[in-house]
Amino acid sequence: MSGMTEVSSLTGRLLVATPALSDPNFDRAVVLLLDHDEEGSLGVVLNRPTPVGVADILEGWGDLAGAPGVVFQGGPVSLDSALGVAVIPGEEGAPGSRPRSHRGDPIGFRRVHGAIGLVDLETPPELLGPALGSLRIFAGYAGWGPGQLEDELGDGAWYVVESEPGDVSSPDPERLWRAVLRRQRSELAMVATYPDDPSLN
Repeated sequence: MSGMTEVSSLTGRLLVATPALSDPNFDRAVVLLLDHDEEGSLGVVLNRPTPVGVADILEGWGDLAGAPGVVFQGGPVSLDSALGVAVIPGEEGAPGSRPRSHRGDPIGFRRVHGAIGLVDLETPPELLGPALGSLRIFAGYAGWGPGQLEDELGDGAWYVVESEPGDVSSPDPERLWRAVLRRQRSELAMVATYPDDPSLN
């Protein structure tokens, strides 16, 4: 299939649901891939805020979670478990930052891609808090078995685009789908103008 970049791993990239994707779990979803290899893929949906406040379920983390300070539904799998995704600036290769080893990362933080990483929510929040640029809490995640995501990509269900650190903590998650598409320098920017209920023929 032409036009699809061959990438060994899509970790750290965004999957943006195409209008052709029919699964209601992922309608207009923007998924940040936290893990992608031959074993399968794992990600969190960035634009599904819930009414539940972070402070209501995780003591001490509420003040660290950026606005809106609610739990996001990361996907249909393991809805009873919480995942913390944070941005800690100063990754290698950022303009003006000196390369630093991963050993310099704070305890309880595992870098996934660039400035983005996973937070161990068992860590006392006061230890991690000062280091976090932004934090978002997700209930559940999206998972794909081996080769499953590749099949969906082949079917045209997802656009794969670069993530930006601000995507994780977008204060306006309802607009993230359009915003991410709109910043693409390609025909994808046109898709952002799709009506909310396209009658696909």
